[in-house]
Amino acid sequence: MSESAAAAAAAAAVLLDRVQAPDGTGREIPDAATREVIGRAPAHTVADLDQAIERARAAQHAWETLGHEERSALLLKAADAIDANAEALAHLLSREQGKPLNGPNARFELGACSAWLRTNATTVLESQVLVDDESLHAELVYRAAGVVGAIGPWNWPLMITIWQIGPALRMGNTVVAKPSEYTPLSVLALIAVMNDVLPADVLIPISGGRDVGARLASHPDIDKIMFTGSTATGRRIIESSAGNLARLTLELGGNDAGIVLPGTEVSDIAQDLFWGAFINTGQTCAAMKRLYVHDSVYDEVVDALAEIAESTPMGNGLDENNVLGPLQNRPQFDIVSGLVEEARASGARVVTGGAAATDLGELFYRPTIVADIDNDAGLVQQEQFGPALPIIRYSDVDQAFAWANGVDVGLGSSVWSSDPEDARQAAARMQAGTVWINSHGGLHPMVPFGGIKSSGYGLEFGVEGLKSVAVTQVISGPGRKGR
Repeated sequence: MSESAAAAAAAAAVLLDRVQAPDGTGREIPDAATREVIGRAPAHTVADLDQAIERARAAQHAWETLGHEERSALLLKAADAIDANAEALAHLLSREQGKPLNGPNARFELGACSAWLRTNATTVLESQVLVDDESLHAELVYRAAGVVGAIGPWNWPLMITIWQIGPALRMGNTVVAKPSEYTPLSVLALIAVMNDVLPADVLIPISGGRDVGARLASHPDIDKIMFTGSTATGRRIIESSAGNLARLTLELGGNDAGIVLPGTEVSDIAQDLFWGAFINTGQTCAAMKRLYVHDSVYDEVVDALAEIAESTPMGNGLDENNVLGPLQNRPQFDIVSGLVEEARASGARVVTGGAAATDLGELFYRPTIVADIDNDAGLVQQEQFGPALPIIRYSDVDQAFAWANGVDVGLGSSVWSSDPEDARQAAARMQAGTVWINSHGGLHPMVPFGGIKSSGYGLEFGVEGLKSVAVTQVISGPGRKGR
């Protein structure tokens, strides 16, 4: 181990000691790559959650009355704290989630945390003058919603936590944040670092099971729920929130399609195609999950992606050479391997991969390209959420769009073409919250992001993201004549 790696490991151990449960208590959390125990997550109860929400409620008014300028200054200090601890947090994240340090993975995720938090802190949300005439002056202003419940996923646990808590805090809300049961330790460490500079009880983490998550969604003192995860869980949150009428932002499942149009120069897009699908070893809501390729370039695309898959290093994330890691958990591993086996049995061609990488560890699955597969195959119609990409051949462009749009989710999609005008016309035909051209999955903190259909509702990022964690108030009074 290099000197810098040893220093990061030591710093990560210090952070871990700050947040993990005392010896003999809590729940064991394994290293995703080695399955060795990293530490023990606190096992908070519903009673603990109730107390956390009570504290957050008590702190909310003072936090809101600080004003935007002071809150922004504190969030910028929190971003500085994340940067100062980035290497230790990345080390802990890599072990717990499995993603490698390098590539678009752990260090990338920590950089995104800082960038998004800084953008949240500095984005201006102006009030809107609706009427200003002789008889009436009416203005629309944005105020804090109150207490926000943030429920995060296991695939990008730190980054998505920031997506939730950053804008919520910026607008004057207090936050109770519940990380995934699979990746609690890195999120608890991130929040501990932020809480070194934030006022007490403005941001409270809670580490518990599904009963805690259900109570958070239904609690009468929660004013807003932000959730990223499966569509099935999102539906349960909607049902739970009926009693408290909490406002919702839901970023749910996706089964993103990409379409390669005829005449596209494959060498120009192959690397971006690969990473659009295999970022975070395919464990990304807005990754490309199915690719439709025209006859004229089909074989070339399949061969190019297979070559990249075979040459991309996979292994333990703490090895600086690797850029693909394991599946994070056994249930997800079983979903991926089961869908690939089903495709193979139905006659699809597994070009490369299609097997567990048992030499690397228990939950590693080789990057897999599946060709000559029917559009109605399970690997195409279901979100595999792992390192397996089905490539579907088409000859009729209208058919490709019908297939791409023929699912009940619509988070992201992409079109690929060497002709910019063709690409823009094609993008307008895709049914998704975001359509990328000649890329897939790239996000920007000022560009709104959200899904349609069963991929959820509500927007995150930028000005629209700030609005989503606020409530509107109209202030109406005398116009110019009455002043």
